[in-house]
Amino acid sequence: MNIEDFRDYCLLKAGVSEETPFGPETLVFKVGGKVFALTDIDTFGSINLKCDPERAAELREQHDYVLPGYHMNKKHWNTVLVGTGIPEAQLRELIDHSYELVRASLPKKLREELAAAE
Repeated sequence: MNIEDFRDYCLLKAGVSEETPFGPETLVFKVGGKVFALTDIDTFGSINLKCDPERAAELREQHDYVLPGYHMNKKHWNTVLVGTGIPEAQLRELIDHSYELVRASLPKKLREELAAAE
C-alpha cells in the first residue's frame, strides 16, 4: 500500500475528514472530529492506528511490524510499519478496526448520522 492508496481507503469511510493539525508533514484522518489514523506524508514509513488494548498487545507480540504507538497512548495506539511485510489485507483490517473503535465512541446522534450516510 502506498500513501495514495492509504488516503483513498480512509476517505471512502463515512464522515472521514483529512487534516494536517500537527504541521504539513503529518496527515491525519478523523471521524466525527476524532483521530483514527495518522502518518508522515513525506516518508509514509508507518501509520498510527487506534486499537483495542488487548488486541494491541497481541499484535505487538505476534508481528515485528506492529509497535507501541509513537507519540501516542501506548495502551490504545499502535504504530504499524509499512512496507515491512504486513499483508495489505491485514493493514486494511487494522485501519477498519481503528475507524470502528473511534466511530463507536462518538455520540449516538452522530453515529446515527454516519449510518444514514452510508
